[in-house]
Amino acid sequence: MTPMTVDDATAVRAVPMTHRQILRALSGLYVGIFVAILSSTVVTNALPTIVADLHAGQSVYTWVITATLLATTVSSPVWGKLADLVSKKLLIQVSLVVFTVGSVLSGLSSDPGMLIAARAVQGIGAGGLLALIQVIIATMIPPRELGRYSGYFGAVFAVGTSAGPLIGGLIVDTDWLGWRWCFFVGVPFAVVALIVLQKTLHLPIVRGSVKIDWAGAALLTAAASLLLIWVTLAGDRYAWVSWETAAMLGGTLLLSLAFVAVERRAKAPILPLWLFRTRTVVLSITAGLAIGVALYAATTYLSQYFQLAEGKSPTIAGFLALPLILSLALASTIAGRIISATGRWKPLLVGGAALIAVGLALLGLTQRDTPYWQLALGMGLLGLGLGITLQNLVLAVQNQVSPRELGAATSSVSFFRTLGGTLGVSALGAVLAGQVGHRIADGLIGLGIPATGTGGSLSRPADLPAPVRAVVEDAYGHVTGTLFLYTVPLGLVALVCILLIREVPLRTSNVVDG
Repeated sequence: MTPMTVDDATAVRAVPMTHRQILRALSGLYVGIFVAILSSTVVTNALPTIVADLHAGQSVYTWVITATLLATTVSSPVWGKLADLVSKKLLIQVSLVVFTVGSVLSGLSSDPGMLIAARAVQGIGAGGLLALIQVIIATMIPPRELGRYSGYFGAVFAVGTSAGPLIGGLIVDTDWLGWRWCFFVGVPFAVVALIVLQKTLHLPIVRGSVKIDWAGAALLTAAASLLLIWVTLAGDRYAWVSWETAAMLGGTLLLSLAFVAVERRAKAPILPLWLFRTRTVVLSITAGLAIGVALYAATTYLSQYFQLAEGKSPTIAGFLALPLILSLALASTIAGRIISATGRWKPLLVGGAALIAVGLALLGLTQRDTPYWQLALGMGLLGLGLGITLQNLVLAVQNQVSPRELGAATSSVSFFRTLGGTLGVSALGAVLAGQVGHRIADGLIGLGIPATGTGGSLSRPADLPAPVRAVVEDAYGHVTGTLFLYTVPLGLVALVCILLIREVPLRTSNVVDG
C-alpha cells in the first residue's frame, strides 16, 4: 500500500462534519443517485418495445445495455482518479451534465446505431455519478458511521428502482408519450440535482500536481472493449472456439500486459497496482465482479422474460419485478444499520453471498409456465443478497485504504463490478440469442412453417399469430432459466472469496493525523 507522507496527511485532514451538514450535503448527492437509478431502471421495461420499433434484433437489445455499461466501466477509474486530484463537487456536476446530454440524445435517436452511441455518452456520465458519489460519501463519513445514513440511501434506492420500471412501463403503454420519454424523464431531476449540489455540497479541495494517466486509460478501454466485442459476437458471428476467439483473446491479453507495464511507471496510475497487493481488495474485487454478473443479468433479462415469455405489458412487467427491487432496497438499509451498530460486516457479507447463490439457483428453474410465487421467491432472495453485499464490499475496501486513496480504491471496485456485469450481460445475451434462435426455428419447423429469418428482429408476442407466439414464448421462457443456471457458479465464487476475507474493525474517523 502506498505510504502517506506528512503533506498527504495535512491535505486530507478536515474537521469532521456535523450530522446536519452531512444531511445537507447528502440531499444533493441523493438527487444525483436518484437520477442515475431512475434513468437506468425506467428503460428496462421499455427495451423490448424500443428494439421492436427500431426493427432490431437480440444483439441490438444487448448492445443498448452494454454500451452504457462499457462506458460506465472504463470511465469510472478516470473519474475516481480525478477525484483524488481536483474538486469532487465540480466533477460530479460535470458528470451530471454529460449524463443529461446522453439521455437527451438517446431520446432523439432515430436508428439503433445512434441509440447505442448516445447510451455510451450516458454511460460516461453514469460512471462519474456512481464513482464520485461513493467517494464523496466516504470522504465525509467514517466507515463505522456509514450505516447510520444508509437508511436514506435505501429509501432513495427503493423509490428510484421501484418507480423506474413502473414509470417506464406506463410511458411505453401511453400512446401520446412513447418510449422516447423514458430518456427525457430524468432531465428535470438532473437539473434539480445540479442546483441542490451547488448550494449544499462543500468539500475541501485536494489538488494534485500529477496529470491523469491517459495512456493507461486508453489501454484499459481498449482491452475491456475488445473483450466485450468478443463475448458479444461469439456464438453468433463465429464459434466460441475459433481463430477469431484466439485473436481477440490474444489481443486482450497483450493490451492488458501493456496496461500493467504502463501503470508500473505512471506517477498517477488509473488503477494503482499496489491495490492488488492487499488481500481484502483482491478478494473484494473478485467477489464484486461475480456479483456484478448476477445484478445486471437479473435486471436485464427478468424484464425481457416477463414480456417475451409471458406476454405481459411493460407496466405489468414492472410490477412483477418488484420482489427483486424492494428486497434489495430493504436489505441495503437494514444491513447498513446493523454494521454501524455492531461494527461487524463479514457475517452479513457471507450471508448475502449465500442468498445470491440460492436466489440464482431458484431462478435457474424458470420455464414459460413457472408459478409466479417461485419467481418471486427467487427474486426476493437474490435481491436480499445483492442489497447486503453490493455497498458493503466497497465498504470493506474503503476501510483498508488511506483517505487520500479513497477515489482510486472505490472506483477500482466499481470498475470490476461493472466490468463483470458488462461481460456477463454480453455473454448471456449472446447465449440467449443463439439458443432462442435455434429453439424458435425448431418450433416453427414443427408447425410446418419455414424457419428462414427467425434470427431477425424482435417482435412483440401480442403481434404474432397464436401458434408462433407460443413457440416464441416457450423459447424465451426455457432459455431464461438456462441463463440463470450459468450464473450460479459465479455466486459460489463470490461466497468463497468473501469467506476468505479477513475482517478488520471499521475505522471510526477519516481524519488522518500528521
